[in-house]
Amino acid sequence: MARKKENTNDNIVKMRELTKAEEQVMQVIWSIGQGFANEIIAAYPEPKPAYNTVLSIIKILENKGFVKHETFCRAHRYSPAISREDYSHRYLGSVVERYFNNSYLDLVSAFAKKENFSIEELEEMRKTIDEAIASERS
Repeated sequence: MARKKENTNDNIVKMRELTKAEEQVMQVIWSIGQGFANEIIAAYPEPKPAYNTVLSIIKILENKGFVKHETFCRAHRYSPAISREDYSHRYLGSVVERYFNNSYLDLVSAFAKKENFSIEELEEMRKTIDEAIASERS
């Protein structure tokens, strides 16, 4: 029987998912760690979005709790309020809950059936699973 993920986030407010534009800005902020708006735009890949567009998205991200800022005179230095790892873990958990009956086994099974994994990839997955089993047993 598939082992289902326990819902351990009952006391945590549900994190909203990022839109594509928000995720692009967050990827830049996560990669640079912190920065002023012009530094965030400079780190953005081409084609770079408009300055006002980035500021609007940052404001939305602040309201959603993904970004925080420090004020220096009239300029704001932005930094992530949540790590990339924390977001990706929560987002994956949300996907597993909604589309895979809250079962990581169902998720992995779905990918194993649909994707054409190479022998090397399958061996690496087996190694990772074996390490996780050993860790759980100790």
